[in-house]
Amino acid sequence: MYVLDETWDMWYTRKSKADYALSFRQNYRSDLKKLVSRDYNHPCVLMYSIANEVSEPASHEGVALAQEMVSLLHEMDHTRPVTGGFNLFILSRAASGKSVYKDDGSGRDQSNDQKTAGMNSLMFNILTSMIGSSMNKGANSKKADKITSPVLDSLDIAGYNYASGRYPLEGKAHPERIVVGSETFPPEIAKNWAMVKKYPYLIGDFMWAAWDYIGEVGAGAWTYKPEEKGFEKPYPWMLAQSGAIDILGNPGGEAYWAAAVWNKLSHPYLAVRPVSLSHIRPAKSAWRGTDSIPCWSWQGCEGKKAVVEVFYDCYRAELFLNGKKVGKTKMKDCRGIFKTKYQPGKLEVVCYDSENHEAGRDVLETAASAEITIHPEKKTVYPGEVLYIPVSIGDEKWFEGNKDQKLSVKCTNGELLAFGSARPSAEEKYTSGSFTTYFGRALAVVKSCREGTVTVEVSSADKSASCSISIEK
Repeated sequence: MYVLDETWDMWYTRKSKADYALSFRQNYRSDLKKLVSRDYNHPCVLMYSIANEVSEPASHEGVALAQEMVSLLHEMDHTRPVTGGFNLFILSRAASGKSVYKDDGSGRDQSNDQKTAGMNSLMFNILTSMIGSSMNKGANSKKADKITSPVLDSLDIAGYNYASGRYPLEGKAHPERIVVGSETFPPEIAKNWAMVKKYPYLIGDFMWAAWDYIGEVGAGAWTYKPEEKGFEKPYPWMLAQSGAIDILGNPGGEAYWAAAVWNKLSHPYLAVRPVSLSHIRPAKSAWRGTDSIPCWSWQGCEGKKAVVEVFYDCYRAELFLNGKKVGKTKMKDCRGIFKTKYQPGKLEVVCYDSENHEAGRDVLETAASAEITIHPEKKTVYPGEVLYIPVSIGDEKWFEGNKDQKLSVKCTNGELLAFGSARPSAEEKYTSGSFTTYFGRALAVVKSCREGTVTVEVSSADKSASCSISIEK
């Protein structure tokens, strides 16, 4: 894994009423020293980043601060380049007197000062979700280039957040500049990666986000309930749902799509948007390109519309359901989309190259049962080792998409550290030992004891299952 080692999400201008900006000036130099001293010997760290979406470099003071921080990092570590995740739209607005973040820059607590009331970090995310991909062109003008160049040119590598419209322009406008896409929208992964391969000065792309996380609730969610539309989600939402990989570690269609674009798939991958919700038009987020998952088990959904996606770097694909051809499609940006009606059984895709040679195939099947199944990642562990144990509703190979149940976990000769699912909105606690599955899946995290066998039992109201893992001496 490669790491871009980032410092702060704010400098001395606050994004929210009690954030780090209140103590930034007193601590930024010591913070940088601690960062380098901690990570200097970690070979995975490729670059240091001095900021994420701050507005200060729209001013001379902010540019001078950026230059100082770059110099400090160079003094402490001359082996790694310095970058920053700069939103060029934010800088352009700030320089025009229309700053996204309303603050006087004093660093004092103004939480009760009505004069500074305005857009904070949350409000900016709401604005971004509304603008969507149009933000990529928000700083394409010569005026915006003039405003942003002082800070970008102070960096070893210029980091662009949501400014991919500038990528084709920079070779001519700034032939000496090296650029990285420090934050970009997932639906544009194919377009952005094509530019990474085309332009030698564009060294990479960071799609937001890889693994889901707690906080920024619902930022990347495709929602199906009227009360959950919009950027802000109601209590008890707790997950962002921005991850191509869910919080349990399960890859979805978003992850397969990225892997296909990066040419990292050994064969095609099928994924299906939630059939049980297909009668509802979802409210979509700019931070998600698809909510499909690798599942063809949807109880009670016979005859319902099903949107099937295939991800692979190939020319065309053909889809079959229970041996009957559903249709064929040309692949665009490593993705093909089919629409059919759900029927239980076997869903199969066959992909072909431009010369009509088979390039690969993938299969999804309906689960033969709806039992509790446990899939420990290891059969043996060391004393005190942490063990991740996926749990699902289905058979040994396939899981049910809409047969969620509340499950409880008991552990013998081990300590249950957590149990939960990727359900984004729940009042259940990960430490209670009980949680409702989400699209048929959950995860138990167990720490083994010193010797013997760890036994994990998972039960619902009417069913149970268990597994045993040996502890090596």
